[in-house]
Amino acid sequence: MKSQTINKYYASENLIIEIPTRDQIDEKFKWDLTDIYPDDLHWEKDFKWVSDNIVRYKTFEGRLENSSDLLACLKFNEEIGIKLERLYLYSMLAKDSDMRDTKYQGMDGRVKSLNAQILAASSFIKPEILKIDETRITEMLNNIAEFKIYKHLFNDLLRFRKHTLDKKQEELLAMAEEITQIPYNTYSLFTNADLKFPHVIDEDGNSIEISHSRYYAALYSKDRTYRENAFKAYLSVYMDSANSLSALFNGNIKTNIFYARTRKFQSARESALFKNNIPLSVYDNLVKTVNENMEPMYRWASLKKKLLKLDELHPYDVYVTVFDPKLEKKYPYDQAVKLVLDSLKIMGNDYLDSLNKAFNNRWIDVYETKAKRSGAYSSGTTFGVHPYVLLNWADLLNDVFTLAHEMGHNMHSYYTGLTQPYHYANYSIFLAEVASTFNENLLLDHLINISETKDEKLFLLEKYLNNISATVYRQVMFAEFEMLTHSKVENGEVLTPDTLCKLYRDIYQKYWGDEMVVDEEESYTWARVPHFYYNFYVYQYATGFAASEALAEKVKSEGKTAVKKYLDFLKAGSSDYPIDILKNAGVDMNSPEPILAVTKKMNQIIDEIENLI
Repeated sequence: MKSQTINKYYASENLIIEIPTRDQIDEKFKWDLTDIYPDDLHWEKDFKWVSDNIVRYKTFEGRLENSSDLLACLKFNEEIGIKLERLYLYSMLAKDSDMRDTKYQGMDGRVKSLNAQILAASSFIKPEILKIDETRITEMLNNIAEFKIYKHLFNDLLRFRKHTLDKKQEELLAMAEEITQIPYNTYSLFTNADLKFPHVIDEDGNSIEISHSRYYAALYSKDRTYRENAFKAYLSVYMDSANSLSALFNGNIKTNIFYARTRKFQSARESALFKNNIPLSVYDNLVKTVNENMEPMYRWASLKKKLLKLDELHPYDVYVTVFDPKLEKKYPYDQAVKLVLDSLKIMGNDYLDSLNKAFNNRWIDVYETKAKRSGAYSSGTTFGVHPYVLLNWADLLNDVFTLAHEMGHNMHSYYTGLTQPYHYANYSIFLAEVASTFNENLLLDHLINISETKDEKLFLLEKYLNNISATVYRQVMFAEFEMLTHSKVENGEVLTPDTLCKLYRDIYQKYWGDEMVVDEEESYTWARVPHFYYNFYVYQYATGFAASEALAEKVKSEGKTAVKKYLDFLKAGSSDYPIDILKNAGVDMNSPEPILAVTKKMNQIIDEIENLI
């Protein structure tokens, strides 16, 4: 049996729900990989070409001071890169369509092995360029027409000169990499494979073993006893392993400090932000501005406590919804597409036409099928090929937001690939979440505007508040904790489990205010957050959200002028530094204004909720 709108297949009258196989899904809801390669044979042809040509890198080694050889090397490296990305995209999407298919697993593995060979063969390029006198590079960029397109690329590369060591030292650092990955690799294995969680009684009276996903699901349960028991059971395991986890936590921080000091940075934080040329002032401004504007969070804590009719608000009460619209609404995919398009009409015909191109030409793999990769993603920019989106549609409201989110990424990659040359046809992680949350922002506005009941509107307004509290306040809280812990170790302090618990407890209390009763278990959250091993990554969630909020407001208030700037932002790729790309779009993340706009929005939503209830 085949369905084009829902992914439920019934084996009998008893409604046994089965996951369909790919042949049961209409072609129009599956991505079309022939846009990459007509078939596997063409993939193999390109694979052979790349494999056979790796040896050509040797012909350029030691010759890059000559401008014609340097240019030829850059163009050859691009030719290899373009084919490699196409090979990888095809094998990845084919593998993710059915992860039981060993043929595509093998092809995916072969591409990764090929990539490693290319990295080794081309590793001489950057060091040789950095050996060229800067005056000579400037002459080439200014006087040779074909070099002008590489100006930003070379300027960015030259920024790293003072942080690049000699060949032997760089080889030692490369050799140390496997060792310095031990803290994160061990943490990941320990928390995902070795930790054993206890059983608790769920809301239906069943004894269930807690897991990472069941813990998160439990925090949304209306049954407070279940929430509390799941919360305490889950974190008790981290409490019991606090000594081992604090050793890994310290090891990770010391790894970051080791690389920063070796490369002559003043701090681990400066080193982490240097890659994308983000000034420390952006990070400092974010933390300072949020710290000075905690009142919306305190208002939300107080209102949530009141509406949940609680004597005390605890960390396990944070995620449960206050407003339940009692609507068993389903969102079939075709209806969701219309909702997303309607919410983005303000973006004009060019953007809508691009979205429709994706919707109508099988860029999206919509429904869950047997052994298909879980979750959702947009494939990113692959030069010369449009980006693809993976979904696992279940007719839920969350799926509608996921569609809007991934199509934001998709359009960012599409416009970048359409506009930029190969070496700028990507964008930094600092910008990655701007386009996705921009679309979510406009979708949520649209759903609130067309909501049919007060309860539905309250539910959506609460979702907006939760987006801000989780993506801005919580991520800035993590960013501040990360900054404090690194600073203490850099100043010679040792972070014992007790020290880490007190630091985390104090900062959690500060961000939630006096209404929150911080249980002992919550103070061990530092031990379970994998993002603390990502080297100053989390602040970008907050900056991305604030930037997208500011851009959405500009589009709504300024119209076509702001839309054009936004489209230019999508087209910019990595042709400039992320901060400057955002400035050109009209948002200065060195200023408190974008963050203040989010805190003001949160206050306005709380006002609206209070007026409705």
